[in-house]
Amino acid sequence: MMKLYLDIDGVLLTKRNTKAADSGAPFIDFVTRRFNCYWLTTHCKGNAETAVRYLSQYYDPGSIARLEKVKATDWQTLKTGGIDFSSGFYWLDDAPFESEKEQLKRNGASERLLIVDLNRENELQRITDQLLTILR
Repeated sequence: MMKLYLDIDGVLLTKRNTKAADSGAPFIDFVTRRFNCYWLTTHCKGNAETAVRYLSQYYDPGSIARLEKVKATDWQTLKTGGIDFSSGFYWLDDAPFESEKEQLKRNGASERLLIVDLNRENELQRITDQLLTILR
């Protein structure tokens, strides 16, 4: 199963007036069923419980139960430090650093980054459609 690295702010939660992303619950259901999911967020540096606890303020118990299966990553300065470049993966983030994009490029994985923009209508459906195309 392919790995999927997930950011929280700007992907599962809106950044302004923080709330669950539109269609966030079905998106969580989709990604946790189809991918081997890992946190790649400031809310999780080695401990997945902190991410789930944070999200429990915004998502229903069913979604939280699925999110409890998402594994932790540990990284320091750049999120790319938490990525296993030796395996197949995709990374969902709203605002990666240029240095992180450069790290992806150096590892021949630039196309593995999918930028999420929750300001766009039906954004998580667009990302779901992209991931479905990838899985085919």
